[in-house]
Amino acid sequence: MVNITPVPPAVTAEQISARLERLPLSRWHVKTRVLVGVATFFDGFDQLMIAYALPVLIPFFGLNPGMIAWTIAVGGIGMLLGALAGGWAADRVGRVPVLIGSLVLYAVTSLLMAGTSTLWLFLALRFVQGFGLGAEVPVAATYIGEITRAHRRGRFVLIYELIFPAGLVASALVAAWVVPTLGWRWLFALGAIPLILVPFLRRVPESPRWLAAHGRLEEADRATRRIEEQVAAQKGELPAPDVSEALAVQQGRRARVAELFQGVYLRRTLMLAAAWLTAYFVNYGIAAWLPTIYGRVFHLDVDTALRYSVATSVAGIVGCVVIALTIDLIGRRVAITVAMLGSATTLFILASTGATSAGSVLLWSALSAMCIFAVNLALYVYTAELYPTRMRALGCSVGGAFGRLGIIVGPLVVGGLIDRGFSIADVFVVMGAVAVVGALTTVVFAVETRERTLEEISQ
Repeated sequence: MVNITPVPPAVTAEQISARLERLPLSRWHVKTRVLVGVATFFDGFDQLMIAYALPVLIPFFGLNPGMIAWTIAVGGIGMLLGALAGGWAADRVGRVPVLIGSLVLYAVTSLLMAGTSTLWLFLALRFVQGFGLGAEVPVAATYIGEITRAHRRGRFVLIYELIFPAGLVASALVAAWVVPTLGWRWLFALGAIPLILVPFLRRVPESPRWLAAHGRLEEADRATRRIEEQVAAQKGELPAPDVSEALAVQQGRRARVAELFQGVYLRRTLMLAAAWLTAYFVNYGIAAWLPTIYGRVFHLDVDTALRYSVATSVAGIVGCVVIALTIDLIGRRVAITVAMLGSATTLFILASTGATSAGSVLLWSALSAMCIFAVNLALYVYTAELYPTRMRALGCSVGGAFGRLGIIVGPLVVGGLIDRGFSIADVFVVMGAVAVVGALTTVVFAVETRERTLEEISQ
């Protein structure tokens, strides 16, 4: 029989917070992190899937450079709107229902995309697919942040978020075999795999912090007890919660978008908007076009172009591992700034060499990916820390929406520059300059959140 420290039946939101903060890392945390994290895996898998399919889709649909850019961007438009809608809904109806609904929408639409041969229908489905994915990812990051205590929260959340670059690498590896062997349709059909996870996600308890913030204290208590029982089964008797250090939690107030631009949150929202926009602008402005650049500029065959892209994605995941292991040591502000400057530096070096060979593009773009992937990863944990529970998903969704805007604008800008005769070196100069803007914004306006509870940060 496992003993659990008794908790008074009349619970408060502050007690819920204190009880969660005293829970040691356990198998329950890891299992839940992985299950919810599958959404983020398919975010990574999907976002470069279109890039790896493009060398085949271009002749299939007869795409010109402008249409190539829009084929990439339409998914990002859906993700942007989905991110805003998902965050708004998750702060009203809960994290878990939105996770499940958006996952189903994404998976079903992916399967339908695999069966179409009409460009306009393909693009329409790509938009809806992006909507589902965009709604899911910021809510998943919010949920993981809310079940994690302050101590080493950055490492715990980012190790979970490593599943995002793992999705990028998996997309490259799978595409390198599937596209030449089975065709592009099978690549999109794989997006239906998450449907098998729905029954397992239905068993995940709702975020106790969200329930408590909405005044549903009895439900929050039950959800917390479910978590405590599973943690205690592994770790033994749990320490008593220290309610004396728990800060007051506002209850019953619904989040409004306007609040993100008021008081202390104005500076945070604008800083995050700049960081998300610039990081994803650079990442996808380059990554989405790399396979096509290798083919059109350097005349590599499809197999070789995809293998080069795999190498870039692998380099990116190395950068993600580094930042996951160091972000709790050096802090969010320093980690994001240094990584952004690192990406800018490598892009400027690539531009200065003229980007005259596929090998030089591979080398320096891979080093840039190490840095910019790290920024993308760090923003997930950082954004979820900067807002109170009642508006955390909304804050994450707005930050994510600016990231999706970067996904839209970056490929369009690159496509526009190439279409107007600018060199590849010019493209990398533009990307490097954007990364510098992101670094300067972060170093000037970011606040540090390392080792602080979510309730403390939100004050």
